Amino acid sequence: MTLLHTHDFGGDGPQLVLLHGFSRSVADWDTAAALLTPDHRVLGLDLPGHGRSPDISPWTLSTAVRLIADTLDAHGVSEAVVVGHSLGGLTAVEFARAHPARTRAAVNLDGFWWGPDEPGAARVNEGLSAVAGGVAPAGHIEQKVADVVRLGVPADLAETAARAAARPLPDGTWQTLPERAAALQLFDELRRVGALGLTGWLTGIEPPLLLAQAGRQLPPAPGMEWFSEFTDRFARGVTEELAALTRARPTVTVARVEATHIMHMEAPGAVAKLVAEYVRGLPD
Repeated sequence: MTLLHTHDFGGDGPQLVLLHGFSRSVADWDTAAALLTPDHRVLGLDLPGHGRSPDISPWTLSTAVRLIADTLDAHGVSEAVVVGHSLGGLTAVEFARAHPARTRAAVNLDGFWWGPDEPGAARVNEGLSAVAGGVAPAGHIEQKVADVVRLGVPADLAETAARAAARPLPDGTWQTLPERAAALQLFDELRRVGALGLTGWLTGIEPPLLLAQAGRQLPPAPGMEWFSEFTDRFARGVTEELAALTRARPTVTVARVEATHIMHMEAPGAVAKLVAEYVRGLPD
């Protein structure tokens, strides 16, 4: 049996399982998890091919969900609220679809993907695929730290998380994770989900869902204004579709966190409060 790498944050209370985003690791959750442990039992997982978890080939959401279930079995977790950021949020929803009886609820923190008809989607997908799973230069960690410190993330957390998300190579460069073949397969899965449309993707999921969006977008980098326009437009579309979903489906709750996409690192207190209040309001 293949098991994923886990980090037991401890705590006592309702069981939470934390999942991270693409090319990241469970270390991203360190601060937010510490705020959740006073009232929850918290277990974090590295997704397949990420952090210290083994690779899978091909990388599919169904296989990732199966390995999460196997890993939870090995830790004696029969039921949990599965909380994920970005790719982890999307995977949490897929876990709820596959295992409704053991998912008390799923929480998706800004884990949405665009369809092929979204203006600019082809350009974004091409750019992401070009760098996915590549070897980064020697200054990779320092750049990653600088990128998030400017958002208010403490430097020590930023460095620990950046190092946990990549593998050092003998020549001083860094292998980003998952490696290229798996990363491209993963993007194929995200495009498949995006092609369904948000409402179509969420059809047929029985457990309660909390779907949270980032309240702020990053300011555009010089020469990348087109990308900011793309993300702004996509986020507005998601907001409209989520509002319609809440009117049609009472098991769907929508929230907004006043932070950028990396909300669980940038605003761990707000994310922990959101999750804790949501769990507290779930039916027994």
